[in-house]
Amino acid sequence: MKQLLTLAVCLLTFIGFSQNERIDDLTVKLAYQEADSTKVDISLMLIDELYAVEEYDKALLYVNQTAKLSENLNYTKGLAESTYYRALIYTQLNDYFNAIDNYDKSRKFYLQISDTLGVAKVSNSLGLIEIKRGNYAVGLKNSLSAIDIFEKQNLFDELSSAYNNLAEAYFKTNQIDKSIDFNFKALDVRKRINDRDGIIASTKNIAELYSLRKEHRKAIEYYEKALEMLNPTKDQNLRGEILPKLGSEYLKFREFDKASDYLVEGLKYNRKQDNQEGILLALNAIGDLNLQKQKVKLAEIQLNEAYDIAQRIDNKQALLENYKLHIALDSTRGYFQNAFFWQNKYYDLKDELSKIDQPVFPVDTEPLDLNNTNPIEEEIDNFDEEESNQTKKTWLNNPLVLYAAFATTAILLTLLLLNYLKSKKYRETIIEQREKLKQEQIRSEAILEQVHHLEEVNQVKDKLFSIVSHDLKDSISSIKAFLDLLKEDSISKEEFRELIPELSENANNASSLLFNLLNWSKSQMQNLEPNPELFNIQDVFHTKMALVEQKVEDKRIVLIDESQRDFVYADKSMVEIVIQNLITNAVKFSRTGDVITISNQDVNGKALICVEDTGVGISEENIKKLFNANKNFTTIGTKNEKGTGLGLTIAKDLVELNNGRIWVESTVNVGSKFFIELPKSAPKA
Repeated sequence: MKQLLTLAVCLLTFIGFSQNERIDDLTVKLAYQEADSTKVDISLMLIDELYAVEEYDKALLYVNQTAKLSENLNYTKGLAESTYYRALIYTQLNDYFNAIDNYDKSRKFYLQISDTLGVAKVSNSLGLIEIKRGNYAVGLKNSLSAIDIFEKQNLFDELSSAYNNLAEAYFKTNQIDKSIDFNFKALDVRKRINDRDGIIASTKNIAELYSLRKEHRKAIEYYEKALEMLNPTKDQNLRGEILPKLGSEYLKFREFDKASDYLVEGLKYNRKQDNQEGILLALNAIGDLNLQKQKVKLAEIQLNEAYDIAQRIDNKQALLENYKLHIALDSTRGYFQNAFFWQNKYYDLKDELSKIDQPVFPVDTEPLDLNNTNPIEEEIDNFDEEESNQTKKTWLNNPLVLYAAFATTAILLTLLLLNYLKSKKYRETIIEQREKLKQEQIRSEAILEQVHHLEEVNQVKDKLFSIVSHDLKDSISSIKAFLDLLKEDSISKEEFRELIPELSENANNASSLLFNLLNWSKSQMQNLEPNPELFNIQDVFHTKMALVEQKVEDKRIVLIDESQRDFVYADKSMVEIVIQNLITNAVKFSRTGDVITISNQDVNGKALICVEDTGVGISEENIKKLFNANKNFTTIGTKNEKGTGLGLTIAKDLVELNNGRIWVESTVNVGSKFFIELPKSAPKA
């Protein structure tokens, strides 16, 4: 071990001497070189060496001298490179104002000599600054514009930086899939250039992103890869960060032994390093582990300590998780008053964080197209255009040219006036005919729209009664079958009593379905038009969740209610049908032990409802068929449950009739999230 350390020290000393020797050699060459472009090039090499060893003050002196000499020689390349290095140094000193100013100047110099690589380097560096400052859209645009050139010229160091910038920007804008893609690209490049720290960082990032996507097996794979690469002495903070996260991932699969090993090691390690963030992560996860193993007293001690640390270091995400665990802890012990206290704190903090980090929703606007254009080439074209404009200005000062232009303009205006007078009457006739045609077209469109609306209404009615009759038929047939068995003495009274809960559930379902149908149809005998009112959406959740209690219990599904009291302005009966359909589907496609979560929140003044499950998920191909009105798409549930194939189609129609939207996010074998967005108040007149 001592021999290895000695060898490492010698190697570092040799590298240091080599760098110093090169700096000294370039300094001597520079002193004896005549004041020409070669001297500028040697000076730039010296600046690069000084920048690499972080001697920024000394490098800045040479930058200023080099820029002055380049200006005297009218050597634009020297000006571009020296100004770029000045910007890099200001970036390292966190002086972003001067950095951006010098990047802008160097870009202009590179454009003058049509140096696309130089412009790409500037764009990538600007992208990094803008991402650090939180201007993610600008940062994305700059980095994307640089990548094409870096890839063509195999500039791996620059590519590593650009890919990493893009991965971070996509993560900050909640585009997780793209962030994973660019982290993998960064990882590939960092492996090529043998950048150990970069490889570890990219691997850890990939693990965290997979965890966010609830792909916990993949998260475990990449956390373990990152852990294997860590140096026990050099990477202590990283080790302290990864161990609790890896333990938490194993806890998701209730693999208590592995989870316990990593979490206990992580807690000991972070206590030794006095890493408060790591201690907090480990304590929250160990508290959760002990809570699941019914070690309530131990869980309480750990969660209370985590609560104190989270408040002290102001880690809001960890504090939110701690509140959630405290709710479960006090509910388990029967301290419902305390659980209610923690629940209030949980929802207050959740609302606060949701305002800071809103989810990305689909919109009907076209995204910015950064793939079909090359901003760098456009900038060079624009610069050439500016130069040509300058040339035009020089000969526009000639008075003879101006007089000739005025005369030509006068002749053209006269001809145009004569032509206008001739065609005036003809144009008036055309306008009159066009106006008549326009009015006829408006009338025709109104009639067609009305016909189309009536057709849609009839289709919705047909589909609605089809699905309702199917559900009624199932429930009533089941009840009749039970009664026939009893009537024919095919089952004993004891066996019948065991079947009573299922019989009761079927009767409740049929009764509820009939009640909703009759109540709804009374107000809508003529047309399928919504009858909106203001109602508490949480009441609908609770009613519909009660209807599936027996099925949830049979499948041993965990049903989590994260709903909150909030009001929606819509047709209550229509919304009830949609919510029941989504909850029933979630149960249908969940396996034993899966989790269903029902929640709602206020987003931009609208109610966002989410029914989430960790069931079998939906393939991308099948997602396209879900809401298709022309295809009755259906699949068998995890216990061979059948359906009509019309549920989500009618749900879409009913939501849209109430000025809302419905969409789905799903991954096969991970689960599905169904979102509904509905108004919270009547539209303004």
